[in-house]
Amino acid sequence: MNKTTRGRLALVGIALVFAIPLAAAFLLRSGGWEPQKTTQSGILVHPARNVATVAVTLADGSQYAWQDPQYRWTLLALSGPDCAQDCQMRLDEALRMRITLGRNADRLRVLYVGASLPDGFVAARAPLQIGREDSNAFAFARPTGVDQLALALVDPRGQLMLRYTDGYSAQGLRRDITKIIY
Repeated sequence: MNKTTRGRLALVGIALVFAIPLAAAFLLRSGGWEPQKTTQSGILVHPARNVATVAVTLADGSQYAWQDPQYRWTLLALSGPDCAQDCQMRLDEALRMRITLGRNADRLRVLYVGASLPDGFVAARAPLQIGREDSNAFAFARPTGVDQLALALVDPRGQLMLRYTDGYSAQGLRRDITKIIY
């Protein structure tokens, strides 16, 4: 075997090292295989729901822009029929979690859609945006119990990707968001 043939075989070998895993991944994916265990703590919405057309009216009367040119994610907070002490505590916890993101906190917007909140509660939580949605498009993710809060994570293109039912882990939520934002 001469030097040229050995060089070509080495090149083919290197190409196969990269091509075989790609071909295996393609075959597994086209066959419908998905991993049984995932690392996110939220519930993956598969396929993702496009909420870019859902009209949410903010407290100032303007429409909420789901698609964000600054590439900010939206943490959508959905309350049940009433948002009293427990619901407000969970909402406050989500806002405090946003602060722990440090310099990346601006990359996460928090939108509350649900039962009315006391004026003093809203005024003290400046980045929180309050909205109203009349089409009931988020009924699948909304908690049914009184004084409960569920969350959903919407990407900058307006795709609802993950949802968190009432009783979600705040640490799991933060872990998911840091994987996405950082």
